[in-house]
Amino acid sequence: MDELTRRPAAPSDADDAAYSIQPGDAVELGRPVHVNRYTVGARINHWVTAISLILLAISGMALFHPSLFFLTGLFGGGQWTRTIHPWIGVVLFFSFAGLFLRFWKANLWRREDSAWVARPGDVLSGNEEKLPELGKYNAGQKMVFWGMSLLILVLIGSGVVIWEQYFGALTSIPQQRIALLVHASAAVAIICVWIVHVYAAIWVKGTMSAMTSGQVSGGWAWRHHRKWLRALVRRSGPPEKAPAE
Repeated sequence: MDELTRRPAAPSDADDAAYSIQPGDAVELGRPVHVNRYTVGARINHWVTAISLILLAISGMALFHPSLFFLTGLFGGGQWTRTIHPWIGVVLFFSFAGLFLRFWKANLWRREDSAWVARPGDVLSGNEEKLPELGKYNAGQKMVFWGMSLLILVLIGSGVVIWEQYFGALTSIPQQRIALLVHASAAVAIICVWIVHVYAAIWVKGTMSAMTSGQVSGGWAWRHHRKWLRALVRRSGPPEKAPAE
């Protein structure tokens, strides 16, 4: 990986330094090399969002069908579940808003993302050398990010309409019925997106440490997000040796 130091900086790589590098991103030289990927604040923000989404999924399913009503026992019963569910939604909305403000710029679509999507076989088989070099996030991660962003807006909007305690007088019964259908559909969709997100994090070895310790290995960054790593190295100075796992 001496190529990190030999390869000249292309204009697109320079752009990555502006859009892909975020506060706290840095290369820590050593044996092995580690790369700081997420700050403590970003990780707390992520886990608050994740826990809120899980609690909403469980409480929402408990209210969705009589066969799942037993899940209300986790929240103190049916009445408590109905009361708590929308407030957890408020927490999710503001928590994800924090994530959105942190990460939206790094998740903008780039030309290499289209090339990545066009090679699903190499993506699934892990042939990274046949794929374009990527910034901090790949196209799959970006689709999850924007999918979550859209679905959370739909959920909060439809949730407000069916939140009878505070907004019931502002909408009609037909409007509430439509909102309930939209809310349930969006909930199913976001659970599916969440499952894909979790599966991908487990599937790609070394990914989970990014959201636990905040760091990934230099080898992981080189293999999966080489363009981002190059930009970090240029900013901090070239390493003496290639990143190691």
